[in-house]
Amino acid sequence: MVALFAVCTLLLAACSDTGGAQEEAGGGGGGGGSGGVDTERITIAMVTHQAPGDTFWDLVRDGAIVAAEKNNVELNYSNDPSSSSQANLVQNAIDQGVDGIALTLAFPQAVGPVAQAAVDAGIPVVAFNSGLDNWKDFGIPMYFGQDEKIAGAAAAERLNQEGAKHVVCINQEQGHVALEARCSGVQENFEGQSEALFVNGTDMPSVQSSITAKLQEDSSVDTVLALGAPFAMTALQAVEAANSEAQVVTFDLNDQVLQAIQGEEIPWAINQQPFVQGYEAIDALWLTVTQSRSVGGGEPVLTGPSFVDQSNVDGFIQGGASEAASE
Repeated sequence: MVALFAVCTLLLAACSDTGGAQEEAGGGGGGGGSGGVDTERITIAMVTHQAPGDTFWDLVRDGAIVAAEKNNVELNYSNDPSSSSQANLVQNAIDQGVDGIALTLAFPQAVGPVAQAAVDAGIPVVAFNSGLDNWKDFGIPMYFGQDEKIAGAAAAERLNQEGAKHVVCINQEQGHVALEARCSGVQENFEGQSEALFVNGTDMPSVQSSITAKLQEDSSVDTVLALGAPFAMTALQAVEAANSEAQVVTFDLNDQVLQAIQGEEIPWAINQQPFVQGYEAIDALWLTVTQSRSVGGGEPVLTGPSFVDQSNVDGFIQGGASEAASE
């Protein structure tokens, strides 16, 4: 797995994110421009578990739009944080007769069976971002994303090196397999005390109050580990409200987190390259539909983890939160 990650990191460096994509005309769910290839136009559905206001998914979508425009793809993007609703969106894509489906498996028991139905119907399917331990169970041939257990272990090792003693892992969506794997990776490798704090990720005032209460209750907490960029910014507010000296570190990026790292409010973030995930998911489906080709040889293509800190944040800011090519 480590060797595969090293290879994938080298391969992805050449096509690493160089900036955000322009939003498609009209602001609707469709995407794709005049096309950079002369192959027949195809339709691909992308279905994610994006929650309202989560800017991480803007980067995923930007990558998907760039790949769609390059490959003459009509991109139909839809999302819902509800597992049952996400499954319905995948079924809708099947009923519409799309040429391919890119989906996330944050809730594999709900979405996996309908993904299998798409595969059985002869529709090429790619999983990305969530579901590393489950995608093969549903006949899906390709996966793009981060090994969240490895990422959690990497976070724990860095915290160990920095001398942290008590970390609270903020999980904004209980039952989300990728988020739980992150916290699990931390807990299994952190040498001090670690615990998970479940919050309601759809209610930011509630997230802030929950973190504030935890910090006021236990002054030994020296690190708050957020599992998403918007929650890191809310955690900073909670630390201030609680008059705590805890540091905030996070998984994933947005422009606000990059600015916070540059301003030394957040020491570091773990980057899984969401732009690359969106891009590769659409590009791989285009290869399958038009060329009968696949990527990864039956193994996941890893897009992370890597660290963004004071040593490299300036390059990311110059390129935008879509990540800089210099990483």
